[in-house]
Amino acid sequence: QICVVFSEELKCWCRAVIKSIMYCTDHYRTKCFLVDYAKYIFVKSKDIRVAMEAFLQIPRRAKKCRLYCTNPVTLHINFCEDTAKIVPAKRWDSAATRYFQNLLK
Repeated sequence: QICVVFSEELKCWCRAVIKSIMYCTDHYRTKCFLVDYAKYIFVKSKDIRVAMEAFLQIPRRAKKCRLYCTNPVTLHINFCEDTAKIVPAKRWDSAATRYFQNLLK
């Protein structure tokens, strides 16, 4: 279900899908996926509203997707042998993410 949340970073109300809820010291925090910005944020429960039907009819500007058969790699440097080679990695590092975003632009 899509709801409306206030993003402190963007300083505006955004459409979001609630992913999880956790209790902090004095309030509940909700992990939300912003459907128009394709990013996850945490919001306080007081910053969540029910979306009006007209607001839900606007097409989404972003869509969650995955790259088929694309796996992360990293550069492994062996200083003793003075070699470098690309090897599979467990997760994407920030440099690879930035490089991929620049390719898309």
